[in-house]
Amino acid sequence: MSTTPPPQAPTTDPRPQSTEGTADDGALGWLRALGPRGRRAFAGAFGGYALDSYDYFTLPLSMVALAAYFGLDSGQTGLFTTVTLVVSAIGGALAGVLADRIGRVKALMLTVITYAVFTVACGFAPNYETLLVFRALQGLGFGGEWAVGAILVAEYASAKHRGRTLGAIQSSWAVGWALAVIVYTLVFSVADDDLAWRIMFWTGALPALLVVWVRRSVHDAPEAAAARENSNEKGSFAAIFKPGLLRTTLFAVLLSTGVQGGYYTLATWVPTYLKTERDLSVVGTGGYLTFLISGAFIGYLTGGYLTDRLGRRRNIWLFALLSAICILAYANIPSGANTLLLVLGFPLGFCMSAIFSGFGSYLSELYPTAVRGTGQGFTYNTGRAVGAVFPTAVGFLADSWGVGGALVFGAIGYGLAALALLGLPETRGKELV
Repeated sequence: MSTTPPPQAPTTDPRPQSTEGTADDGALGWLRALGPRGRRAFAGAFGGYALDSYDYFTLPLSMVALAAYFGLDSGQTGLFTTVTLVVSAIGGALAGVLADRIGRVKALMLTVITYAVFTVACGFAPNYETLLVFRALQGLGFGGEWAVGAILVAEYASAKHRGRTLGAIQSSWAVGWALAVIVYTLVFSVADDDLAWRIMFWTGALPALLVVWVRRSVHDAPEAAAARENSNEKGSFAAIFKPGLLRTTLFAVLLSTGVQGGYYTLATWVPTYLKTERDLSVVGTGGYLTFLISGAFIGYLTGGYLTDRLGRRRNIWLFALLSAICILAYANIPSGANTLLLVLGFPLGFCMSAIFSGFGSYLSELYPTAVRGTGQGFTYNTGRAVGAVFPTAVGFLADSWGVGGALVFGAIGYGLAALALLGLPETRGKELV
């Protein structure tokens, strides 16, 4: 009698796999593990978020010129950011629903087109009120791009490396920020301020080129698309407020509020702080921001690695504490100590970015496939809208406290984020189903 064991049925992983190596092959194993289609999705999401960042920073970098051109006070300029972020909550929530109903890629293209069109429109604004409206409408697309792109890539990524994969997506924010600073330095060096700010907004047409490529080359993850289509609750706001997900939704909103309140306080006001209170030139401001952005880029990549090693919650706790410390130190550097300001920009950028690296994976893992877009889009962008109160508060207090003194609100935001984690579970290693 034969002792040969019966043949075993082959086991397959529906996630696209690359033939170039395994997920553990070197530092870029996470990228190879995405497979060809996953890597195209990664490229589309990376480019979309980088250009999202570029279009966002056209405003903070042009803030001093805008204030002079329209005769605005600090409260009015702070309102630009608040309106953008508040409306982005609506855009993000709608984009999340669309991602669950029409697919991740189609929703991604819609968000990119929206923020590109209205960024360009800002450059034609004849007055403050029109610019405020165009900036608000830009927020519709700005709010949705990250959530949709993060989900698209998360559904291709392996559970083991999802944190660093999404951390790499987050790093594209620093790439777009750096590009904006380079263009700002060039444009404001060769053009009069009254025209330069308009040129900055007009360059926001760049994302249109990305949309053409995404339409031809990027597709939703097949298994995620199938799971979404087979659900009766896809794209349902009501579903994320049902008893099984209500606690998650509320605490995820609080987490997003704290982290983004801290981040956007810095992103909005540091350029103005450097130029008005530290008396730096356009080129000098660009130089100081280079240190901040370099730290941000490395922070995104490092945070992505640590969120896989330490877990989602520990990574956020660690960098919430470090970010708060860095903000307080940065805002209290004595006048004349601009070399110390330069050096401290690197750890500040590093910490306030590393905390974001786990967001894409964490929020994706908190929700099932059918409402993943809705849950992530709503929580991330509602937190962004509520967090918009922080930069506005800085704007209204800047005249009496100084911009540097008012930056303390950023540290308060990171404290809220740490508290929110007490109500959320750890999700490291979770498969997306």
